[in-house]
Amino acid sequence: MSAVLEALRRMRIVPLIVIEDPGKADDLAQALVAGGLPCAEIALRTPGAVEALRRIAAEHSEVLVGAGTVLTPDQAAEARRAGARFIVSPGLSPRVVDYCRANGVPVFPGVCTPTEIGAAFELGLRVLKFFPAEPVGGLPYLQAIAAPFPGVEFIPTGGVSADTLAAYLEFKGVVACGGSWMAPQAWIEAGDFDRIRRAVEQAVEVARTTAGGG
Repeated sequence: MSAVLEALRRMRIVPLIVIEDPGKADDLAQALVAGGLPCAEIALRTPGAVEALRRIAAEHSEVLVGAGTVLTPDQAAEARRAGARFIVSPGLSPRVVDYCRANGVPVFPGVCTPTEIGAAFELGLRVLKFFPAEPVGGLPYLQAIAAPFPGVEFIPTGGVSADTLAAYLEFKGVVACGGSWMAPQAWIEAGDFDRIRRAVEQAVEVARTTAGGG
């Protein structure tokens, strides 16, 4: 098992971060660590995302930081150079998967149909992002499409919230859950890092007291 996957199994939650201002990366990282969740998936959706990732990777080695919304091998390479320890993509791109595997970077592409799971399985992947989790049917849908694929595990992301976290974590096919509810972009932009810390603490407590998981 890779060190990254082992850490995700232990933490069970992946905060999805959309950040505009890299200058807020340090305070954000401190809030995540103080809340008990030293992990961040920085979505490459803003011009400042890569720099924010770079700063967290360089200044907070205790934080498991990765890149999300990775659409191309070039983006994966840029994120890797910035210090990303894992790559997440919204869909299944064989080119992104090939780049990551060639460079020893764990990659979790997004899937939401049996066909996509099967395609990822053929590529040798066994841990996949289930996206968008809630809009496509939530936990009941995930349980249904996961059943024919023993040995494949999932990281549900997309609409997962404080209210649905425990139910997802109780499913044995789930390694961890991703979500932005702990640190939404508006809170980051407002500098409301104490609020982020408190939300992270609450999520960590749910994960700690919930049985199941991958």
